[in-house]
Amino acid sequence: MRLTIIALAACLSAQAQMQNNQDRQMNCDHGNRSRDGKMVSHCEIKEQTIPAAGRVNVDGGRNGGVSVKGWLRNDVLVRARIETGAPSEGEARAMVSQINVSGAGGQIRADGPEFGNDRSWAVSYEIFVPQNSDVSVKVHNGGVAIADVRGTIEFDALNGGASLKRLAGAVRGKTVNGGLSVELMGDRWEGAEFNASTTNGGVSMLMPANYSARLETSTVNGNISVDFPVSVQGKIGRELAMSLGSGGPLVRAVTTNGGVHIKRKS
Repeated sequence: MRLTIIALAACLSAQAQMQNNQDRQMNCDHGNRSRDGKMVSHCEIKEQTIPAAGRVNVDGGRNGGVSVKGWLRNDVLVRARIETGAPSEGEARAMVSQINVSGAGGQIRADGPEFGNDRSWAVSYEIFVPQNSDVSVKVHNGGVAIADVRGTIEFDALNGGASLKRLAGAVRGKTVNGGLSVELMGDRWEGAEFNASTTNGGVSMLMPANYSARLETSTVNGNISVDFPVSVQGKIGRELAMSLGSGGPLVRAVTTNGGVHIKRKS
């Protein structure tokens, strides 16, 4: 019972630090436009509300980014921005109706036909989920943003950066070509671990003052900078592993080609 109370207290502490995201920010403000004088693009946003299943799996497809935001509601809102390109505006508009966005069982993905040469389509997502949710995101050409969620969180990106803000639980993921931006909350990591990496891109980590963690970071081609005093042997080189404050779960963010900048919230 004591362990249950401690776990519940940690969960409530994490949730108190999270934001209740309500604003729908993704839009089609750019409207229809001509690309290279050969193709006309068309944009529409489709929305659907689905029951929360405890876990959300998002397949971003070949082109399109994914943003997942925690809120205090008990359902899931999927906002899909469908962008098409064709030789004429009428054809680009008609293509939208042939692209199906499905969210059944928390499995979010888009399917559509191969339209042939000089035609293209892509779907990006803005998804609102209960703050206590497991999340898995996979994208090919597009960024990943996950904020204000507690659970088992996984992401896998090829060409695009990753923004991870005010998370808790067990977070693991990687991107190949893109930066890694991390914002921590509270006075320690609430959950099993945070473990993220990028191959080609910098790492930026923002943490509260007096944060406690087992911090690990490294770079092969780049430098590490920390804008607050830390106790290390010798100079900070290209690898840093240390306990902050009273220690705690692992917080690890590494890169191969890029710099690392760790700073405190003002």
